Amino acid sequence: MTGMLASVNSMEEALLALSAGVDIIDLKQPALGALGALDMATVKQVVAEVAGRCPISATIGDLPMQPDPVFNAVKAMAETGVDYIKIGFFPGDDWQGTLNKLSVLTGQSQALIAVLFADAQPDLNIIRLLKEAGFTGVMLDTRNKQNGSLTQLMAKMDIARFVTQAKAQQLLCGLAGSLRLEDIPGLMSYKADYLGFRGALCQGHNRVGELNEQSVFKIRHAIKIIDTE
Repeated sequence: MTGMLASVNSMEEALLALSAGVDIIDLKQPALGALGALDMATVKQVVAEVAGRCPISATIGDLPMQPDPVFNAVKAMAETGVDYIKIGFFPGDDWQGTLNKLSVLTGQSQALIAVLFADAQPDLNIIRLLKEAGFTGVMLDTRNKQNGSLTQLMAKMDIARFVTQAKAQQLLCGLAGSLRLEDIPGLMSYKADYLGFRGALCQGHNRVGELNEQSVFKIRHAIKIIDTE
């Protein structure tokens, strides 16, 4: 089954997502970038309020792939009690060194999710290395939200290959990146573990705006209906 991930940036939005029955509440600050980090105080408050009723993920921010800064950010976020920590694998810098450093945390059962960017032509061979480093999952997203959605930036066969390789490594896999309501039927055929949304849930599809209750419920319903067919 394919679930729904809803990205939120406040307690109010988190509770709205919870009431809509989303499968993962994802904490991030869209105004600060593709994977902008939400402040730690708000993350801790949301974790305490949700109290295990829904899994929570959180991003660490748009950091360069350098071992020490990424490790320190992940370690700090882990102290908030979120279930999953998302790390953007941006082009350049030291991917392997960062993976080696993070394996210390995965060895302590910390659930890490790598985020690859479709508009950066990701090398899917990284998926095997993620598994070896103890990661829990991997997802596809888009870095520059002005360039279009995932379905516009990546060929269908490449999206399918990503999901197939992630599942072969027994990693959770997600698809995101300016996804719209009309993208759902086509994406559901890949059988990813979840689809991630932000802009489509907001008034006027403005990802830095506030969540719109009707839009959240509409996306949730569309996924649920197709998943039960």
